[in-house]
Amino acid sequence: MFDKFKDMMGQLQLMQQKAEEVKAALDNLTVSESGAGGDIKITMTGNRRVVSLSIDPALQHGDKEELEEQLTVTLNRAIAKADALNESEMKKVAGGMMPGLF
Repeated sequence: MFDKFKDMMGQLQLMQQKAEEVKAALDNLTVSESGAGGDIKITMTGNRRVVSLSIDPALQHGDKEELEEQLTVTLNRAIAKADALNESEMKKVAGGMMPGLF
């Protein structure tokens, strides 16, 4: 029984190591999202860090509330994409280590 526990702890440590490797790799994977008809562009890493944000000059002189709303919608969609990428990459590690877990 102790050997089984020891094996399980070893697998958990290996899974934790792999998860850290995936987190590091996610810093190099990006997702992009655009909104307001392409006038707002956001790129972020798989770890949900904004890499770039671009707002077309035409929007910068328009309605402040509309710009804020469009920016919020676009940012939330980019975060959802980054979340999906993050979850997918983590599932690959977890599924490979502990089949049937996900």
